[in-house]
Amino acid sequence: QVQLVESGGGLVQAGGSLRLSCAAFGRTFSSYALGWFRQAQGKEREFVARISMSGSSTTYADSVKGRFTISRDNAKNTVYLQMNSLKPDDTAVYYCAAGRWGVVIRPTDFGSWGQGTQVTVSS
Repeated sequence: QVQLVESGGGLVQAGGSLRLSCAAFGRTFSSYALGWFRQAQGKEREFVARISMSGSSTTYADSVKGRFTISRDNAKNTVYLQMNSLKPDDTAVYYCAAGRWGVVIRPTDFGSWGQGTQVTVSS
């Protein structure tokens, strides 16, 4: 498994931007697909975005498509989530995860998780 540490969360006004980072420690970073999930208070964890091992393929939740961009730098063992045009509904704890690239997106395909970083969007 790989250890993951998120950073970059904070408080931002609606319409603003944030960039989340997730640094990986441990086994070969480039052998994992990476994903971002989020969990709002009182709600279940939901998928946000994922990126393949090489970075050539990405998938986004409909709710963030066109506003969020996932990327990775395998040389730096880091995955990023650029979040633009933020909305109050984006308020949540954001988690990065490492695992396999499946045909269907399932949280159980991701075996390593970070501790999460809080993103709060004010109206």
